[in-house]
Amino acid sequence: MDVAVLGMGRMGRAIAGRLLEGGHRVTVWNRSRGRAAEIVSAGGREADSVAEAVEGAEVAITMLANDAAVRAVAFGELRSSIADGTVYVDCSTVSPTLSGELAAEFSPRFLAVPVLGSPVVVRAGQATYLAGGDGDLVDRLEPVLAPLASTVRRYDTAPMAITAKLATNLLLLSEVVALAESFAVGRAGGLSDDQLRELLSASPMVAPGLKNRFEGVLTGSQEGWWSTGLGAKDAGLAIGVAHAAEVELPSAAVVRSRYEKAAASGPAQADIATVTELYR
Repeated sequence: MDVAVLGMGRMGRAIAGRLLEGGHRVTVWNRSRGRAAEIVSAGGREADSVAEAVEGAEVAITMLANDAAVRAVAFGELRSSIADGTVYVDCSTVSPTLSGELAAEFSPRFLAVPVLGSPVVVRAGQATYLAGGDGDLVDRLEPVLAPLASTVRRYDTAPMAITAKLATNLLLLSEVVALAESFAVGRAGGLSDDQLRELLSASPMVAPGLKNRFEGVLTGSQEGWWSTGLGAKDAGLAIGVAHAAEVELPSAAVVRSRYEKAAASGPAQADIATVTELYR
C-alpha cells in the first residue's frame, strides 16, 4: 500500500522503517528536513509538504509530539489535502478530547492507533497497537498493521484507545519514579550501586516493562526515546482524563511534577530514566 508517515521523531522513523520492510511504499514528511535520511536510504521518499506526502496515499499516519503539533497538521494542511478515500491514522499520544475531535472531523475514515513499545520494539514488529474506531476500518488496515504489530487491541472509539495508552504510560512513569526513590533510600543507607543492582534487578517487585529502564534509572543514563518533557505531558493528560470524571489522582500529580522538574533541569531529550538525577 501507499502510506504517508507524518512526523520523523524516533517513533515515526521506526514506523516508517518497519512499513518499508513490510513491502509498503512509504512517503515521509517532517516539519524540519534532515530527520528522514535513514528512511530515504532504505527506499522511502521524503516530501516537502504534507500535501505532497499524502498525495496518492491510501493511508496517512501522524506520529507527532503533542496535541498542538497534531492539531496544527491535522486541521491544517492534512485536512485540506487528504483524499476522500485515504484513511487517517493518528499514532500520537494526545488527549482523548483531541482524538474525539479528529474522529468527528475525519469520520468515517479515522482511527486512533497509539503504540505500546519503544522504537526498537516497533522496528522488530513486536509492539502492541491500540486501535480505536470502526472495526471494519481496522480490518481494512490489516495489511498495514500486520508488519507493524505483534498485538492489536481494539476499542470502540478513538478516545478509548487514547485512554488505554495514557493509563499504561502513567503506570510506567510512576514505576520509574518509585524505582528512583528506592535507589535513593538504598544509597542513603549506605548501599552501593552494585549492591542495589544485585538486590533489585531480578526482584519480582520490578515489573518486566520497568526492567528495560533499570540500568538507566540506576546510572542516570540520558539515552532513550521517551523524554522527561513528554513524560510530564503524558502524566498531565492522564490526570486530565481522571479530573474530567471528577476523580483526583494525588500521586499522579506528584509524578508529573517530578518529570516537569527533571525536564527543566536537564537536556531536552533526556530519557525519563534521568528523573533519578533529582535524587542524587
